[in-house]
Amino acid sequence: PLERHHPKSQFYKKKKKQKKKKQKSEELNKNLVIDMFQQGGKLSEQVLPSLDKYFDDCEVFMAEEKLYEPISGTDDYLFKGFVDLIIKEGDDYHIIDWKTCSWGWDSRKRSDKMIVYQLILYKHFFCQKYGINPENVHTHFGLLKRTSKKNIVELFKVTSGQKRIDNAL
Repeated sequence: PLERHHPKSQFYKKKKKQKKKKQKSEELNKNLVIDMFQQGGKLSEQVLPSLDKYFDDCEVFMAEEKLYEPISGTDDYLFKGFVDLIIKEGDDYHIIDWKTCSWGWDSRKRSDKMIVYQLILYKHFFCQKYGINPENVHTHFGLLKRTSKKNIVELFKVTSGQKRIDNAL
């Protein structure tokens, strides 16, 4: 009976339980990586056809464009971000921010200010960096749905007029 209460035996029981939990977690993580790799393969095959379907006549203008721009009204702060994809269609530019998800976004997620402001700030600082008229730049989210059976890549426009830019800043 005293053995059960011995701190050393409790310690070893606890360690053994933690080790089993860690092994199980590592197995789950390994399976998750394999699943995501396979899902990524399916997604990548759908991206270009989805862009061709969504845009009339487009070309890839930039990918992973680094923005490291001064924030007006401050002396020491810079905006830092990476734009996933910029498509050029005639005189217009389309900024696309890819987001991975399982099934898609509901209306609440689509209008979440913090998520949308990221995209709007990309537009603002992209225009600032290259001296492009903001009226010629449009913003879109591209949802990459890992577990969806159809409509695996969904693109949708996000309004990003001057009022929204001002609110984001």
